[in-house]
Amino acid sequence: MQLKIYNSLSGEKEIFKPILEGNIGMYVCGPTVYSNVHLGNVRTFLSFDFIYRSLQFLGYKVRYVRNITDAGHLTDDGDINNDRFIKQSRLEKLEPMEIVQKYTVDFHEVLKKFNLLPPTIEPTATGHIIEQLELTKLLVEKGFAYESNGSVYFDVLEYNARGLNYGELSRRNIEELFANTRDLDGQGEKKNPQDFALWKKASPEHIMKWPSPWGEGFPGWHLECTAMSTKYLGDQFDIHGGGMDLKFPHHECEIAQGKACNGVEPVKYWMHANMLTMNGQRMSKSTGNYILPMELITGNNDFFEKAFHPSVLRFCFLQAHYRSVLDISNDAMLASEKGFNRLMEAVKILNTQVPTEGVETSSFDYKNWKEKVLEALSDDFNSPILISHLFEAVKFISASKLGKESISTEDYEDLKQFLNAIVFDVLGLQTIEESNNDKLDQTLQVLIDLRNQARKSKNWELSDQIRDQLLEKGIELKDGRDGTSYVLN
Repeated sequence: MQLKIYNSLSGEKEIFKPILEGNIGMYVCGPTVYSNVHLGNVRTFLSFDFIYRSLQFLGYKVRYVRNITDAGHLTDDGDINNDRFIKQSRLEKLEPMEIVQKYTVDFHEVLKKFNLLPPTIEPTATGHIIEQLELTKLLVEKGFAYESNGSVYFDVLEYNARGLNYGELSRRNIEELFANTRDLDGQGEKKNPQDFALWKKASPEHIMKWPSPWGEGFPGWHLECTAMSTKYLGDQFDIHGGGMDLKFPHHECEIAQGKACNGVEPVKYWMHANMLTMNGQRMSKSTGNYILPMELITGNNDFFEKAFHPSVLRFCFLQAHYRSVLDISNDAMLASEKGFNRLMEAVKILNTQVPTEGVETSSFDYKNWKEKVLEALSDDFNSPILISHLFEAVKFISASKLGKESISTEDYEDLKQFLNAIVFDVLGLQTIEESNNDKLDQTLQVLIDLRNQARKSKNWELSDQIRDQLLEKGIELKDGRDGTSYVLN
């Protein structure tokens, strides 16, 4: 089946044609690691994890790049004091890179809970300062950027004057934007209000700064993604994704930078995941309508009556199309949990209890059903339609267990392989038992650490006691050059 993707640039669903047959370059804007990853971020990254898994399932070789923004994220180009890392480091009384490390670890731990696959490459902004400086110099040389008081800005009017179109992704009329902001005070060192920073001059007290041809400073937010995406995927690549909130100005600026630097449209297909709401309202710290992912998983919150397994939340998220607004509530989570349990029970029955002996013809049109599932997957990754088809199979499997439906051996083997692949490899769901294995790993690691501390302090009695008692439970510790591991006997 032909894969169709909704392209935000054209505003239409298009037949997907990769630049290199069978291969896909995909870049997704990653987190700005100055605070805990919030649930809306998780929804965006989970959406693209599903898309990544789907592309691999459909036979593509995917290079998936997702960056870490660990420097230069200004909330306002005109005020360097709005650097989010500097503000948070002052608030927590930590070095900026301590902030980066703390929240990068949090980000990875949360995504692991939700069973997201790691990207192929995960570059950081601070690891690509040289590339950003080179792009800035190139834009200045080509006349698309100018230096002002030690900072460098992209000249949006010059870009449009050369027949290019700043505003094409978000469908904004740049003339109207200029007319509405021309008389505003405080544009400072910019030629025009809509110009955006490529490089910002650092004040003497600014901690995160690097040398440049224009003096000490730090990169603007928008340039990092152009630098990293082109380095790892080329001047033009297949898919660029991110949250809907990044469409303007971030992705608009990326298009302008890419075209100005390389003379080509940088991305063929722009994809945007929609927002997450809770109880029918936008999630916001200021209104109190806000919850962190781990608070939902542990049940430590005032919005939900119980804790929910990460796979239940993942299942809930995938019941809405990635381009649709998704609202979560206590009732929605309870309904998702019920549906998740039904699906997992059906998979369990299919893997162990469906009788096929003596059946030559299936009462279930398996081939037609499989085609509908693949069609939903190929239609802009339509997860809710795909899941609705899965429940057709759930109904059949439940009836088969009771002898009310039948399936041939050939169809059964194919259905078992296909359904397991869709549920676990494509949707990325996990059984509760799989999740409990992670908890076993974490618990045993605590015991291994305690034993290592006992050995370090020469408390051989405690060390041997931990080892022997675990062995009695069928868990053997093995000490090696790379540390201690365990095997289950």
